[in-house]
Amino acid sequence: MFSGLGVPELIIILIVVLIIFGPKNLPKLGETIGKTVKNFRNESEKSEANVDFAEKPAEAAAPVSDSDQKPGATVASAGTSADSTNKEEK
Repeated sequence: MFSGLGVPELIIILIVVLIIFGPKNLPKLGETIGKTVKNFRNESEKSEANVDFAEKPAEAAAPVSDSDQKPGATVASAGTSADSTNKEEK
């Protein structure tokens, strides 16, 4: 993960952070970073679950051939239904 960063480099970074933020603010900084990482992980797991859920119905749907459609009709996918509604209103 940290290719090229060794122990001496990490110590220097920690010293610089200590100098910039001070010892009183380090617990607040750590807590904020921890909450940010936790929220990011939760949201990425939710989005992965939504992507998996969205892909399953698309795989199971039967393909529509050109002979099944009326002349001039278009096939609207699930993601473009709002777009087609907006076009009809104009």
